[in-house]
Amino acid sequence: MSRDSFSIKTKTQKTNRKFPVNKIFIFTIIYNSIINDKFTQLLQISKMTKPKILLIYTGGTIGMVKDYNTGALKAFNFEQLLDKVPELIQLNCTINTYSFKEPIDSSNMNTEYYVTIAEVIENKYSKFDGFVVLTGSDTMAYTSSAISFMLENLTKPIIFTGSQLPIGHLRTDAKENLITSIEIACATKDDKPVISEVCLYFEYKLYRANRTTKINAEQFEAFASLNYPPLAESGVHLQFNYDLLLKPPTKDAHLIVRKSLNNNIVVLKLFPGLTKEVVKSILKIKNLRGVVLESYGSGNAPTYPWFIKLLEKAIKNGIQIVNVTQCVSGSVILGHYETSIELKRIQVIDGKDITTEAAVAKLMYLLGEEVLSKDFKKVFEKPLRGELDL
Repeated sequence: MSRDSFSIKTKTQKTNRKFPVNKIFIFTIIYNSIINDKFTQLLQISKMTKPKILLIYTGGTIGMVKDYNTGALKAFNFEQLLDKVPELIQLNCTINTYSFKEPIDSSNMNTEYYVTIAEVIENKYSKFDGFVVLTGSDTMAYTSSAISFMLENLTKPIIFTGSQLPIGHLRTDAKENLITSIEIACATKDDKPVISEVCLYFEYKLYRANRTTKINAEQFEAFASLNYPPLAESGVHLQFNYDLLLKPPTKDAHLIVRKSLNNNIVVLKLFPGLTKEVVKSILKIKNLRGVVLESYGSGNAPTYPWFIKLLEKAIKNGIQIVNVTQCVSGSVILGHYETSIELKRIQVIDGKDITTEAAVAKLMYLLGEEVLSKDFKKVFEKPLRGELDL
């Protein structure tokens, strides 16, 4: 037998058949090459189609771990996230992280940080398919409401979440909140994101961010959206309420980031015994531009002549006054009772069923955009990001 061939013999064939070794070798190389090319192509396609999610950590309980030497809570490095939440590797997405240089407590959140969050999203918008923002829960409803107004023509999901217990705690709610938030940010239908608005996810429920209020400091179910149903609920399956979701803008609409916020506003909560001197001093604050008036029930307020005159004078001086209810559920209905007829007459803005948090954010936003006084009431009373019902 020559070195360039080999022989085989079968039961039905006694004669020798010779196959050139070189040809088999070449065939094997070609076959392996094709398989490798196909695998490489599939891998590339997989990488291309795999959603890219940016995790933005600003601070808060969720990013804390316990130092067992001192017993104190300290922030951990989010670049080592998989060490704390190895389950993330099971998600069909690529996760990148961005952390504030100095994580902040939610009590120190302010409009400058709002702008920072919005700018991070703006700068990374074209590179990622969705964003999960981790903040402290105490002011999360305020922060997420503000971001909802700052981002116009949004076509991608922005999910805010956090936790009541640190991510390093044995019974933490952080892992579930984080994992499901990322899963929601990855969700698509007909090759388009399911969510194209700013949301807040906590304890198995996804809410429209500007509809939320923190209602509990101890229970895992810390947030509620009492005037609007949850957008999704997480159980054995992730169930979206598609009819409740905001519709994305047209294809030609580009993201607009509104960074001008005017925080010269105040929240004035009515209570029995509120004095003329207190109201007068509040309305005389230098550079005051807006007031969120937390009234009783369906928008009711004292009918004392001094109270109405102070509000009327403030409105004539260009201060925008928005009437919202102190109740956690329900709506302002100006003129429904006699105690709100005067507020309607002097052109107090009807906040309808908007939350205090969203009213604060919307007021800052519209004042920052310098909406004309003659148009301000009409614009505020119109839903811009699904924050109120007509």
